[in-house]
Amino acid sequence: MPLSLLNQIPYLTPDDIAAFLPLWKKKMLLNRYDFLIRQGQVEQGLYLVTSGALRIYYPLPDEEICVGFGYPHTLLVSFPSFVDGKPSDYYIQALKKSELLGISKADFMRLMEERPNIKRFWYEQLEKALVGKIEREVDLLLPEPEQRLQRVMQRSPHLFQHIPKKYIASYLRMSPETLSRIK
Repeated sequence: MPLSLLNQIPYLTPDDIAAFLPLWKKKMLLNRYDFLIRQGQVEQGLYLVTSGALRIYYPLPDEEICVGFGYPHTLLVSFPSFVDGKPSDYYIQALKKSELLGISKADFMRLMEERPNIKRFWYEQLEKALVGKIEREVDLLLPEPEQRLQRVMQRSPHLFQHIPKKYIASYLRMSPETLSRIK
């Protein structure tokens, strides 16, 4: 994890950072359309996107539903698999050339037990993710595509800088044509 990001977290001490940094030792380079994880694999790590863009999607027989994205300075994981150790129901795929840093689940869990500030960091990330998922649920319940788009544009305008529109359309549960028309 880049030192500059960790230094922005006011409660992390220099000792916390010194313990945390060297554990991000798994470097991943993905080309466009490469997979970080496939359905059926068990998630063994937590990743920080340092460059590029990725999508998390759930496959159906006739479509793929985007449920989330990764872009620079975001954490990325097939969360249900990471938590319960069961095979992932999701795919995580690079949308363009992407670089990630990873920490193993075992190292991360051990560090959380040893360092309360790392545990606090994780809980804050979980809180942000939960709020985001609740907001997404509200978005999907809105009947008007315009309302869904407006909410996402207000909450996450950066998506439109990193993610191709057809995947944003899938995320919003509308066709790419509908997204283009209302945008």
